[in-house]
Amino acid sequence: MRMRSQWPAIVGYSLVGAATQLVWLNFAGVTTVAADHYNVSESAIGWLAQVFPLLYVVLAIPCGLLLDRWFRPALIAGAVLTALGALVRLIGDDFSWLLAGQILASIAQPLVLNAVTGITGRYLSEKDRPTGIAVGTASIFAGMVIAFLLSAIFTTASSLPTMLWITAIFCVLAALVLTLVIRRPGPFDPAHPPVLRAYFADAPLTPQEPPTDTAAAHADPATAPPGAHAESAAVYAADASAGSAPPSRPDRGALAAAWGDPLIRRLCVLALFPFGVFVAMSTFAQALLEPAGVSGGTASTILLVNVIAGVLGSAIIPILVVRRQAESTLLVISLTATAAACVLLALAPGVLTGFVAITLIGLLLLPALPIVLELVERRTGEAEGTAAGLIWMSGNLGGLIVAVVVGLLVDHPPAAFLVMAAIALIAVPGARALRRPIAELRSQSRPLPPTHQPPL
Repeated sequence: MRMRSQWPAIVGYSLVGAATQLVWLNFAGVTTVAADHYNVSESAIGWLAQVFPLLYVVLAIPCGLLLDRWFRPALIAGAVLTALGALVRLIGDDFSWLLAGQILASIAQPLVLNAVTGITGRYLSEKDRPTGIAVGTASIFAGMVIAFLLSAIFTTASSLPTMLWITAIFCVLAALVLTLVIRRPGPFDPAHPPVLRAYFADAPLTPQEPPTDTAAAHADPATAPPGAHAESAAVYAADASAGSAPPSRPDRGALAAAWGDPLIRRLCVLALFPFGVFVAMSTFAQALLEPAGVSGGTASTILLVNVIAGVLGSAIIPILVVRRQAESTLLVISLTATAAACVLLALAPGVLTGFVAITLIGLLLLPALPIVLELVERRTGEAEGTAAGLIWMSGNLGGLIVAVVVGLLVDHPPAAFLVMAAIALIAVPGARALRRPIAELRSQSRPLPPTHQPPL
């Protein structure tokens, strides 16, 4: 019997993914009001958000390993911690409780975001996984939209507790829904064929190195040389007798497996640049556009439209790109367009150019994330939590670095915009160089020969 994709699991995950971003950015649009209400500096309120990427860099890999070993308990723990963090902020109307709640939620964030490839691999059929990753990623950006909308509605000090209550209720309901829909394991196995095992060995093949006869036997039994299957069986029997952990067993070897893959390393390096530009633009767009006469309210609206465009782009563009096998092309286009948009802002800043350029950045740059994560899911199998953690860690690290650099140039907007343009352009050759590894990955994604099919 053919198993069907279980979309309720993706819905539950999407709600929790949105909840993490809602808690993260609750005060992004009311920084000054919150600082006055809680009698702290605006920088202190900023730390309520900054603690998330800081802890993500530290916890991304451990949380990825937890997801690879105990996927459902780890993901549910992330949902519960997010809800608990939102509830802790309601205990007292002072900054210390806010910070305590943010720390709890920031610990949970890697458990949730790293799971976007794992939830699709376990609950969706292979043909539906690109769509599931696109939906899950779009929901993360949708959480940002909700946060911006709430901060636009609850703009006074007296309304901040109401905003926190609404956030807590949403987080609790999201955790309950997710726990309900993934109470049973998913029907699908995220593991990939043994042909990819060559990339996870102690001496992995390089992308240019031809596979051995043994690997070829797994990939194409019709063209395998005589005795290759027997050799393959002997290799696997030797592994078992030596006590080696099978590739489907996710442990600390998952980190070596993920980082030992040249394609995953390339994607991690590439993730530094688009993440960095997006985070820096989201953080400093208002300050950089203010000298050109763009008010704070207008800048907030521009950023809101930017994220909405990113949500729509992330839900639609990756699906079309994967179907047309144009992942590398889209990454090149998005990075080039981002650089051009930043140059436009440097040369002619204003309300119109701000709307056009920053919306274009959101529409084309944010879909790069689900495309990269879909490649990770195809590549890594049961180590996808660790591999996704590496991608998210690299992205958050890039966000911190680029935001610091742009922050130093905040009094010189043209220079800041040109720096972001240069950072986007630096990544273009790397995106173009992905064409061959992606083509090889596509050619290797073949079903196992009958002798290696897992029992039903």
